[in-house]
Amino acid sequence: MTEGGEQRTKAIDEKFCSECGAVIKAKAEICPKCGVRQMPVPSVLGGVAANGKSRIVAALLAFFLGGFGIHKFYLGKTGLGVLYLVFFWTFIPAIVAFLEFILLLIMSDEEFNRKYGAA
Repeated sequence: MTEGGEQRTKAIDEKFCSECGAVIKAKAEICPKCGVRQMPVPSVLGGVAANGKSRIVAALLAFFLGGFGIHKFYLGKTGLGVLYLVFFWTFIPAIVAFLEFILLLIMSDEEFNRKYGAA
């Protein structure tokens, strides 16, 4: 509502603040009126952790390149990635990576963020 008591509508490149309801730019991360950080719009393809890692990307890497441990390097688990590389010729890492692919697909975004979201 404005001073005159009328309600202002938002334009296509604007949104309402989640806290005070003020009309702000759609790309604004912080409301200039109340200073509250705006939550990002949830993604359809799965969430992205605070460090920028995606659950879907990790799952795809586990499926296609998991035998080499590429998904472990992506998730910041360098030691396990090296272990996968050392034993890739046994095909055991490929089997384990396929299981991890399935686990990553059924894992919730909250669990992924808790497990791999450290910046």
